[in-house]
Amino acid sequence: MGWIRETIESFKSIKIRKALSQAISFGSMSPVVVVLTGSMEPGFARGDILFLHMNKGPIRAGEIVVYNVEGRDIPIVHRVIKVHETRDTGEVYFLTKGDSNEFDDIPLYAENQLWLERQHIMGKAIGFLPYVGYATIIMTDMPIIKYILIGVLGLLVLTSND
Repeated sequence: MGWIRETIESFKSIKIRKALSQAISFGSMSPVVVVLTGSMEPGFARGDILFLHMNKGPIRAGEIVVYNVEGRDIPIVHRVIKVHETRDTGEVYFLTKGDSNEFDDIPLYAENQLWLERQHIMGKAIGFLPYVGYATIIMTDMPIIKYILIGVLGLLVLTSND
C-alpha cells in the first residue's frame, strides 16, 4: 500500500512543478533568454539573462522585445523603433533595431519581410541579471565543456548512495 501513497505524492509533485513552471514563465513561451551578442550595448551585454513577459497589451516603440523569425533558430533581443498600424484592418507591425547597430533589423527578418508581426514576438524584457548567462554561452561556444559537465554529473549519479 506504500506504493499507492508514493504514486499520489508523485502526482501532487507534478502538479506543483507545473504550477511553479507556469508562474515563473510569466505567460511567455520562454521566460528567460541569454543575450548572445553586443548589439544591445550599453544597456545589455553579452551574457546577460533577460526575463520576459508577454500579455495582450500593446507593444510600443522603445520597448525591448525578443523575437523569432522564420528560418532562424535563435531568438533576437532588440528594441522596437517603430510601430505601424494599418488603418483598414487594424493590424499592427513592428520594426526593430539593436541599440548599438547602425541600421534596422530588416536584413535579419525572413526573406521579403519588412515588419514583424505580434506572432513573432516571444516577449518583452521586464528585467535582467548581468553576465549570469555566460555559462550557456561557454557551453555553446565550447561543446567539450558541456560533455565534461554531463560526464561529471553522470559519475556523481552512478556513485551516489541514494
